[in-house]
Amino acid sequence: ADQSMPEGGIIDIKANNVSITPNDHIHLNSGNYVKISIEDHGIGINKEAIHNIYDPFFTTKQNGSGLGLTVVYSIINKHNGVISVESEVNNGTIFYIYLPAYSKTINREKNTLEIVTGKGTILLMDDNKIIRNTTGKMLKQIGYNCDYASNGNELIDLYRTKMNTGEYYDAVLMDLTIPGEMGGKEAAEILLEIDPNAILIVSSGYASDPIMANYKNYGFSDVIAKPYEIKELSNVIRDVLMK
Repeated sequence: ADQSMPEGGIIDIKANNVSITPNDHIHLNSGNYVKISIEDHGIGINKEAIHNIYDPFFTTKQNGSGLGLTVVYSIINKHNGVISVESEVNNGTIFYIYLPAYSKTINREKNTLEIVTGKGTILLMDDNKIIRNTTGKMLKQIGYNCDYASNGNELIDLYRTKMNTGEYYDAVLMDLTIPGEMGGKEAAEILLEIDPNAILIVSSGYASDPIMANYKNYGFSDVIAKPYEIKELSNVIRDVLMK
């Protein structure tokens, strides 16, 4: 939304409880939902592009990856929700998200994961700058130093450079898919040739990807699906470093 308003503007975000019935003509089962609307007042999306905005690698941005809305659509769909959009060129865009309302009381004591701290240096690869910065802050919060790469080639260069000093990264956290660049699968193959003892963690928003389900077959030590919280991240890193 912010990129649709290059000169700035207001983004309106609202959430409210709604009850869906067949008369609403929304592709959802009848029941209670949380409706979230995100509205900008930017350049809008033309009619030709709006039918493709959820397709992988489709983008109208000069530096876009074309995966943002694809991941959003996948996450919402897996939670039995829907996302829709209304847009008019030069008059802005509104996204509507419907997610099933949870009526049961949440027993937070069942979540046994706790944040665990550690020490070491993690090499992080992700083409999304926001994800790199956010994950880097998480890693530093739990005690790790962090170096960054935006694609597989940068990752390999950084790994080789550190090896040449006689040091090694304690673990490598790498995104599976990098549009137009070397991604996690190819980079992992090269890293393991350079250092067979490299500890590699694969991450992706595509939880159904066969590599995520069979990560050990591709040389990865563990897997973490996006989006993840700091508790999950800290436990995955702790586990691979203890093996």
